[in-house]
Amino acid sequence: MSAHLYLEHFGLEEPPFRLTPATRFLYLGESMREALNTACLGLDSGDAFLKITGQVGLGKTLVCRGLLNRLEAPFETAYIPNPRLPPNELLSAIARELAIETPEGSAGADHLMSRIQDRLLERAAAGARVVLLLDEAQTMPDETIETVRLLTNLESASERLLQLVLLGQPELDERLAAHHLRQIRSRITHACTLRPLAVHEVVDYLRFRQIVAGRHAGDLFTKTAARRLARHSGGVPRLLNILAHKALLDAFGRGDGQARRAHVARAARDTEEARSNARALPWLAAAIAGSAAGAGLWYSGLLA
Repeated sequence: MSAHLYLEHFGLEEPPFRLTPATRFLYLGESMREALNTACLGLDSGDAFLKITGQVGLGKTLVCRGLLNRLEAPFETAYIPNPRLPPNELLSAIARELAIETPEGSAGADHLMSRIQDRLLERAAAGARVVLLLDEAQTMPDETIETVRLLTNLESASERLLQLVLLGQPELDERLAAHHLRQIRSRITHACTLRPLAVHEVVDYLRFRQIVAGRHAGDLFTKTAARRLARHSGGVPRLLNILAHKALLDAFGRGDGQARRAHVARAARDTEEARSNARALPWLAAAIAGSAAGAGLWYSGLLA
């Protein structure tokens, strides 16, 4: 079986449930819309420090990319996807994002900070507002967090030169709760926490992604299957994508044109995280145990 036959079978132009973040598949549920709107409002207002947190799989990276796409002139952005770096290396990464030429070899923190300040002053004089987005911010060492705080001290005679958005897992809140990081915590003016999708949002999410992927007529999932996906995934988009993809593969392998409850049950049995959810929720365990025994699911790189 090939990917082409799979797509043709369901009337799709591309796989609708890839794990790779793509902004055209960005579904704005209530929580994500709230986070994006709050971030945009805070940045428009000139606030220097914003924070967005959420559990693994809730779409922080997509929020980050959505924000990058929304911020137009006079905003200019610098994006660091993995700030788990010593202070000097983070400053070097920021300098590269700001197109600052630095000496070959290791430049000192004072030199890098000075060059970054000069560039920010230059951009401010041109009317630009620079925003730095740090994804997976919970991974930053304490020394690097302190360096980030010092960056927010940079200012002209009338305004701060750099606005900052931290995105991270809930561990970021735990890190910032430490007494020795109280100064940076006190500067956060807006904070949002992403939440799982509600059941009705899961139904909309599945329909939205199939339309983006090219199928406009007829739902890929029955209503019962969609509700089961919501329960097995807990409303977490990443797990929802995995289960939806596997359920469609099972439907395809059996020659069915729509994924039903039994396809979702077999997909859940084939997915460790969904089985963990079932162990935690007795009604889910009963639903899975009562489903038909699953044949092997054809799985390919369509999720990549």
